[in-house]
Amino acid sequence: MMKTKPLSAEERGQLESVIGHSFADKQWLDRALTHASTGAAKTGNYERLEFLGDRVLGLCVAELLFRTFRAAAEGELSVRLNQLVSAESCAEIADELELHRFIRTGADVKKLTGKRMMNVRADVVESLIAALYLDGGLEAARAFILKHWGERATRADGARRDAKTELQEWAHARFGLTPAYRVDDRSGPDHDPRFTVTVEVTGVEPETGVDRSKRAAEQVAATKMLEREGVWQKPAEE
Repeated sequence: MMKTKPLSAEERGQLESVIGHSFADKQWLDRALTHASTGAAKTGNYERLEFLGDRVLGLCVAELLFRTFRAAAEGELSVRLNQLVSAESCAEIADELELHRFIRTGADVKKLTGKRMMNVRADVVESLIAALYLDGGLEAARAFILKHWGERATRADGARRDAKTELQEWAHARFGLTPAYRVDDRSGPDHDPRFTVTVEVTGVEPETGVDRSKRAAEQVAATKMLEREGVWQKPAEE
């Protein structure tokens, strides 16, 4: 349940335990959890902190990706970065930390659901990062980010966008063409079908994918072409 009253000392302690940082200046923690709908002045809500936290998050995640995927092209790094710092990803972090128990909002915001409420949760995560940066410096913010984004960022196939979308944009940029998909075969019983799909882009060798649905097979084929052409880094062999 959202809260409009100030954080209590107990709540601050719980938050600091969840975040992993003891704030020297508690005002940063209070401000990072206060939505503008409470009527707090701009110097008392998280709007300005969100602006700063977004930049700190971007820097730390970009550095993490740069060091982790040493052979990745700029295009793949950008795709991964955009996904990792998206509102969806930040909201997931907020949910994992159960930050909704501490966010202070006005009555109008309390009724919000869906994407708009997701954006509030995402904003609070960015604001917390700014609060950590201002209270403990870049190292404190980086430690929090590495803890909660590290595994997401280092997954070999993590944070990739839809393969068909990525291949289409690459083909348009490189050749001015749209990939063409063709179903070559459908086999197996109805309860366990197998589709074989080929993707073709004039100017490069085609690729084939096999999976339990036509769309899934298209994704496999698109992924194989992206990896072969160096647009995406191929996962290392186990």
